[in-house]
Amino acid sequence: MRDKLRGRDLISAADLAPVEVLMLFDLARDMKAGEANTKNLEGKSVALIFEKPSLRTRVTFETAVFQLGGHPIYLAWQDIQMGVREPVADVARNLERWVAAVVARVNHHSVLNELADNCSAPVINALSDLEHPCQALADLFTVREKKHRLRGLKLAYVGDGCNTCHSLMLLCPRVGVDMAAATPPGYEPEKSVCEQARSAAEAAGAKLEVTSDPAAAVRGADVVYTDVWASMGLEAEREERLRVFPPYQVNEKLLAQAKKDAIVLHCLPAHRGEEITKEVLEGPQSAVLDQAENRLHVQKALLALLA
Repeated sequence: MRDKLRGRDLISAADLAPVEVLMLFDLARDMKAGEANTKNLEGKSVALIFEKPSLRTRVTFETAVFQLGGHPIYLAWQDIQMGVREPVADVARNLERWVAAVVARVNHHSVLNELADNCSAPVINALSDLEHPCQALADLFTVREKKHRLRGLKLAYVGDGCNTCHSLMLLCPRVGVDMAAATPPGYEPEKSVCEQARSAAEAAGAKLEVTSDPAAAVRGADVVYTDVWASMGLEAEREERLRVFPPYQVNEKLLAQAKKDAIVLHCLPAHRGEEITKEVLEGPQSAVLDQAENRLHVQKALLALLA
């Protein structure tokens, strides 16, 4: 089963079959426990293309490559100016001659597709304007770690229908997690993503709901998740969003709608007093630092399987 993943891309959270997601989680668990000492990148390099700033994604991918025995090569936008200095396809066709994998955080999802279409080495989506699959994988790995299961749980997402929300919608139903996403009118998830996620939910017997009512979404949830109201690239909309989103703040009143043992997740960075209060973010139900740590273990397992 593991050999079937070798050389494959991860562009979307829907690229992995449910059994492959669980296999990834098992390997990440073993790696975190120190029970799997994989060195499949020994003597190899991995290109890390970052068109956007990063703390967690960059550090965890660089550390993962190093721990697998490889050498990470960080390439900021100004280093290669992909699509400006030379075409994306040319960048891809050069990189495939040198590296074992390409990890890319890009402004536009179409760039990832072009990289993957022109690169024989696996291409991993480290964030685009459409999806953030590595984040969603680490999120559900954290949920399984805390709740000891996935199937039958409910995850409530409250806030902007952004890339993280998209990847969660595509991934949750595939592993049997019910999901409710509450977003303000006009800020819903992309229609195409909703349709794809609903098909996955129907096939898996899971529930998927998109609503404008945060209390309804959170009611009975095992996991309450939020993200910043203005993601990278949307800074110009920040003031307008600050007027629209306050009813979607994850605070103690909203959290009370969830189960008493619900955990709180946030992909970080967090703006205390905006999408989440300090009391909730740093409270006893918060698992955000475990969630951030688990980016390392899941991405390390991902590289071990794909590269």
